[in-house]
Amino acid sequence: MYFKVVNGAIEKEAKTILEEVNMEIKEKDHIAIVGRNGAGKTTLLSALIDNSLFREGVGEEKFQISKVGRMEVGFLKQNISYTENDTLESYILDIYKDILEIEEKINELEKKISGGDALESDMVKYSELYSYYQNIGGYDYKKEYLTALTKNGFLEKDLSRKISSFSGGEQMKINFVRLLLSKPDLLLLDEPTNHLDIEAILWLEDYLKNYPKAFVLVSHDRTFINRVANKIYEIEYGTIDLYVGNYDYFLEEKSRRYDALVKSYERQQKEIQRLQRIVERFRYKPSKASMAMSKLHQIERMNLIDKPKKENTATFHVKFQDFVESGRTVMNINHLKYGYQNILGEVNLTIEKGRRIGIVGANGTGKSTFLKTIMGSVPCISGSVELGYHTRVAYFDQQFKSLNNNLTVYEEFSLSFPEMNELEKRSCLASFLFFEEDIHKKIEVLSGGEKVRLQLCKVIYSKANFLILDEPTNHLDIYSKEKLEEILRAYPGTILFVSHDRYFIKKLADAIIDFDDHNTYYDYGYEDYLEKRKEKELSTPVLEKVTMKKDKKKHINHSEALDKKIRELEKQIDEAKAKLFLEEVYSDPGKYRELEEEIERLEDELNACLIKWC
Repeated sequence: MYFKVVNGAIEKEAKTILEEVNMEIKEKDHIAIVGRNGAGKTTLLSALIDNSLFREGVGEEKFQISKVGRMEVGFLKQNISYTENDTLESYILDIYKDILEIEEKINELEKKISGGDALESDMVKYSELYSYYQNIGGYDYKKEYLTALTKNGFLEKDLSRKISSFSGGEQMKINFVRLLLSKPDLLLLDEPTNHLDIEAILWLEDYLKNYPKAFVLVSHDRTFINRVANKIYEIEYGTIDLYVGNYDYFLEEKSRRYDALVKSYERQQKEIQRLQRIVERFRYKPSKASMAMSKLHQIERMNLIDKPKKENTATFHVKFQDFVESGRTVMNINHLKYGYQNILGEVNLTIEKGRRIGIVGANGTGKSTFLKTIMGSVPCISGSVELGYHTRVAYFDQQFKSLNNNLTVYEEFSLSFPEMNELEKRSCLASFLFFEEDIHKKIEVLSGGEKVRLQLCKVIYSKANFLILDEPTNHLDIYSKEKLEEILRAYPGTILFVSHDRYFIKKLADAIIDFDDHNTYYDYGYEDYLEKRKEKELSTPVLEKVTMKKDKKKHINHSEALDKKIRELEKQIDEAKAKLFLEEVYSDPGKYRELEEEIERLEDELNACLIKWC
């Protein structure tokens, strides 16, 4: 399999998104596409599916698209196709039809052989089939799909459930697993780690590292890219550049290339200036005129080096002014039991000034519920939460419930900061990249990344000394994540945050609460936490691990009808939220508004269930 596009361009709605694309995909290439939000990453994936989207670019080479060999492209679809009788297991096993057919033939021949009815030709056929069965993974496929399903949150008892009985979010996850296991010649993945917990991300990393064919992925997860990609294509200023290596190599090589290009440009400019001085000095002297003209022709024959463009690093920035410190104790969490109808967990913790505490754990363990409980929006089951002296809290909600879709960016910010004058408000918004043309946008038409920036702007300028952040890096591109890390590391107050972004956790956290490990508190950073967890797992007997896992699954999966309804609604809301930053949604105000209304309806239904529970 081989695919190549030379001097391609992509237009969308009469606007040029990419003006020069030179890209090739070889068999077993593991490619990551990186770039700013809006640079055209998802658009490029679409063109790899539908090559008719490519047009002639602005480069000098002749535009062409080359394909060699068969290329079955796999791309995650939003709608899952299944029959009424499909169970989870039958739906997954459909991709192993070839293996299952060989397995059936082998079983038939084994019956013949054991019954004494086999001919010599049957023995030869059996040997051939047995060898072929081994080569195509016949003894590995069961382990492969069961591991994939388990790591993505499905239980053994789910195998017999009909696909129609799973929620929309679960169906999307099933479709994702099926796509991966089908191993198309070219696998295209757009932000595959979004809304996966760390355990599922680690499984996906291992799976893609050993993926036998080619894939192209778009991601803002730096750790993930670093571990799975062997080629990086960066989109910047409408063109794409290739870096052969992982993400760490890309960062180093990009810096080296820029420095080398600047030096080459400066050397050439100095040489041009030297030659021009000679021309100007001697062009009107008869004895030197021919020499002067030769220098002029030398300049004209040069392959001019364009002045290197600086990296597009425009992102937000803040200054912490008029900061009021809290007392030594910021919050006392006294045996707080949280959940809805049943207890999801218990936390007993004193948070001291200046700490940066990261909360990790699988989806469904109650991380966001815990934050909502200490903020008072979800009632606690028992225990208490007490704020310390002079503690002022600001909360970042990943569901953007604090934003009013009917207001403009400026109006929304002004409501929270009525004491500021217009210049101060505009300055604050500009520091988070909301300029004149942006501040009058309605919130309902903002992209996911823009909503994150607006909410972060409100949180940071609230002058709070205790930040509680629920997945603050969702929807942000890599440059914005790095800037947020820098801002939060410089923040003089206390931070409690939930995140699945391991790079972000590693950079920020000086303590970890692990909701997968009975809400255990680890009083050190992420890397030391991983080492301690590894030591703990190695020292835990296998039988105890199995019992703990079963107890955990039993604890999370409550049987009560109301509790089940609450979980289903939360999953539907998460699924809908995930769609908000799909390009085809956020680029269409009508679709975006419809999805926002659907989310509002689901959240109203969820609130009604919570009221019933109370």
